[in-house]
Amino acid sequence: MNGDPSTPYSRDLGDELRQVRERFTTFRSRKIARMLGWDPGKVSNIEHGKVRASEIDLIQYLGRCGRSQKFIEDFLSRYRSAFDDYFVQVPTNLRTVTMAESSADKITSYSLTTIPGLVQTEDYATAHFEAGTIARDEIAAAVRFRVERQAILSRPNRPLCTFFIHENALRLKVGSDAIMEDQLMRLLFHTHIIRIVPASSGPAGVFAAPYVLWEYEKRSSVAYTESDLAMVFVQDLAGVKTCKSIFAHLDALALSEEQSRSMVADLASRSREDLNGRRLHLA
Repeated sequence: MNGDPSTPYSRDLGDELRQVRERFTTFRSRKIARMLGWDPGKVSNIEHGKVRASEIDLIQYLGRCGRSQKFIEDFLSRYRSAFDDYFVQVPTNLRTVTMAESSADKITSYSLTTIPGLVQTEDYATAHFEAGTIARDEIAAAVRFRVERQAILSRPNRPLCTFFIHENALRLKVGSDAIMEDQLMRLLFHTHIIRIVPASSGPAGVFAAPYVLWEYEKRSSVAYTESDLAMVFVQDLAGVKTCKSIFAHLDALALSEEQSRSMVADLASRSREDLNGRRLHLA
């Protein structure tokens, strides 16, 4: 634990304040601090989501940035839940998720039915969205956003990522055989750890929702889960502890990393054989 009480949402909204200042004014943080009679550190802490600003503070800040009353009222309504231990967002708002994972030192996730988004190929992501409920004219943007998020895996200071993937997700065909082969080969990249939860583990390896745990060196850990209806962020100590216990349980069930990679490689090989056999048959 540490002295930083921020949440992913408070950091998201704090960064939004910074963007408002930079977009609509020529003020640097020190200048707006002088105009408001604040210590420069207060502006920095609010813009980084480290402290809860009062509503008067936010009204004064946004007023100095020339924002309308309607804009200010909308921001205040969102900011009231910025430091909640549990908060919910609509699944189309991915900014908070992106900020949470991009600053994490360690990311652990579990997926039952699909390959985790951070390691999906572009074609797999496209096929996955096409099979879902997202509007067709929004698919290209959704895929682009998902692929752009994966840049964190190629950074020199990339987070340590462990993906617990249920065997069902490997065997569930998304798109064509060629797409599945490419996706399985993508999993074998060595920028992350994969741990396959075998189907033979039965109900013990099945959880009703996907889970993610973001861990930080200087901040509290955050647990996350999602569905087609909502995204849920949890910074409550009990909730985070429960999430950690789930991953400890999965660690005991899952194949080793070497065994997991062997299974993925074997499935990719079978997919390639099936694809080549089908091509020969068509010929």
